[in-house]
Amino acid sequence: MKVIKTISAAFFAAILGATGSTAAADEVLASRLGAILGQEREALSIVPDARLDLLTSLPPADARGVETQTRLIYDRSFLAAQPVADGGEQWTCLAEALYFEARGETVRGMFAVGEVILNRVDSDAYPDSLCGVINQGTGRRYQCQFTYTCDGAPETIAEPRSWERVGKVARILMDGAPRALTGGATHYHTKAVSPSWARRFPRTATIGSHYFYRQPVRTASK
Repeated sequence: MKVIKTISAAFFAAILGATGSTAAADEVLASRLGAILGQEREALSIVPDARLDLLTSLPPADARGVETQTRLIYDRSFLAAQPVADGGEQWTCLAEALYFEARGETVRGMFAVGEVILNRVDSDAYPDSLCGVINQGTGRRYQCQFTYTCDGAPETIAEPRSWERVGKVARILMDGAPRALTGGATHYHTKAVSPSWARRFPRTATIGSHYFYRQPVRTASK
């Protein structure tokens, strides 16, 4: 595991430097420590990814009772007081996704859906742009990542107030707002459905009508 290897190098350096040992003793000590850490890596390699992900991840700050400075942006009055937002192609893609996927949610619910999209952009497993993530799979009916892009229904913005609201959320997220709601989620679904992947992915949050999940990251082992 990459993390363990990194820690191992630092651990060796700290111990060997502190003891002031000889080169021969250093080699013996390093060999013994390497064997111990190798056993730990081997043990961790058999732990299911979903279980390991749960064990090594902190829940969202709100779930741990940690006060955050981001609470203000989830307030409807605060959002209403912000200037009307605009932007380029990437902003439009995100605002449209929030409109069609979450306009009926609370402010927190809209931010949560936006977090998922931004988390995917940051992941090597997905396209590296907002439009790329949102339109992944579009063109194949019901085979896309976000249903509104491939369900055959026209994408019509018919609620100006909702559009203005999601546009502000998109702008705040793109301007670097902390993602403090979903614990790094990369997936979500409404409570009305139960996709097969939801049984394998660790659930990180429940907000409004959505459950949120983080896709497990498979760790390499030798």
